[in-house]
Amino acid sequence: MSERLQPGDTAPAFTLPDADGKPVSLADYAGRKVIVYFYPAALTPGCTKQACDFTDNLDLLAQHGYDVVGISPDKPEKLARFRDKESLKVTLLGDPDKEILQVYGAFGEKKMYGKTVTGVIRSTVVVDEQGKVERALYNVRATGHVAKIIKDLGL
Repeated sequence: MSERLQPGDTAPAFTLPDADGKPVSLADYAGRKVIVYFYPAALTPGCTKQACDFTDNLDLLAQHGYDVVGISPDKPEKLARFRDKESLKVTLLGDPDKEILQVYGAFGEKKMYGKTVTGVIRSTVVVDEQGKVERALYNVRATGHVAKIIKDLGL
């Protein structure tokens, strides 16, 4: 199982394709705070709810200096369909090889319907302006998670 990140850790660098196939790097956000969230699959009910919650709160988060990036194992074509179908405004990145998911501790064993399976662990990592992990939350719920982040960050 991947090691989970802890506050104070340097956030692992990444460059992944967005929904349009353009490369996006964590370095692109240097000097800004970024909420990186990991979700299992585009176009599924829980992931749609979570992505819509982030989109609905994007202006509030941006006012406080936070950008939002969602990462899943989906390919850019599926991410583009997801973005367009749900009118999402968050940046969606694809990690089909699951390398970044693993480095961030967002891929491994988890319980699903009482069984142990290997897959994406719904997770959120808040990265500060210096590229350090401010918060690392694992096994989060799709519903209500964005409201909890906003409350925890005191926004």
